[in-house]
Amino acid sequence: MGWLIEPGFFASAQVHTALVIGAAAALVSAVVGVFTVIRGQSFGGHALTDASATGGSGSLLAGVNPLLGFVVGAVTAAGAMEAIGVRHARGRDLATGIVLGASIGLASLFLYLDTTATATTGATQQILFGSIFAPAPGTVPIVAGFGAASLAIILALYRPLLLTSISGDLAAARGVPVRLVGLAYMLALALAVALSSLAIGAILSTALLIGPPATALHATRRAGRALIGAAGLGIACTWIGVLLAYDSAHWFSDGNGLPVSFFIVAVIFLAYLISDLTTHRATRRSTAAGRTGALVGDRDPRAAR
Repeated sequence: MGWLIEPGFFASAQVHTALVIGAAAALVSAVVGVFTVIRGQSFGGHALTDASATGGSGSLLAGVNPLLGFVVGAVTAAGAMEAIGVRHARGRDLATGIVLGASIGLASLFLYLDTTATATTGATQQILFGSIFAPAPGTVPIVAGFGAASLAIILALYRPLLLTSISGDLAAARGVPVRLVGLAYMLALALAVALSSLAIGAILSTALLIGPPATALHATRRAGRALIGAAGLGIACTWIGVLLAYDSAHWFSDGNGLPVSFFIVAVIFLAYLISDLTTHRATRRSTAAGRTGALVGDRDPRAAR
């Protein structure tokens, strides 16, 4: 398998850490992302990624672990969005836009200070585009803790969260505390975005949050199956991206590989594209078969009896 996996891949401690962190981020992002797609809050997820960039860049400025900054930034923005927004989509988008604009402004300020006042090497690359090979092994327990917290929220609120995602009015009529469930979901979403920001960067983390769930929901409309499919696909895409990034260092004479975030996003996009094309073909065949059956029925005298 030397043509597929370059020597030293399985022996590298950095690769081991990257695979574990990547799998955790992909799993949490996939589970939370299924509800994000169903609820139609992809824009909100994107706003939280920019908020996590604010927290991450601010943490570098303060000399703190970027993961903690990602979490603080995303959680703070999630609370602000829920406090400003209302149940209606228009008010929710308004709150998202306000938080998004403020987050981008603060992130640009902090990144400027990181690169000028403190001369932090690679700050912009690390925050915006990720550095999954950079975290120390000691980061893994922290990632596991935040990931477990996010998954625990989704598991505890699975049924009411699914009902409010499908129809908030129906959930309210059945006595579900819609606002409280929405706040808990936003907390789980913030933690998922923080983990994906650590893995592939704040700017690209939406791909890990939306891509695998959207692909899985192409194949099935059942939430349970979509969760399993999205989780498996997200982990697979992340691991393939890590492998390709490691191999790419051997493709060039200078030994500089391509960014792992690029490969992960590219694989996710390719998987979604294949799923979309397959779904369209299946729909066309089903439609054509239905029309053919209708024409045959019209022409067959026995079908009219």
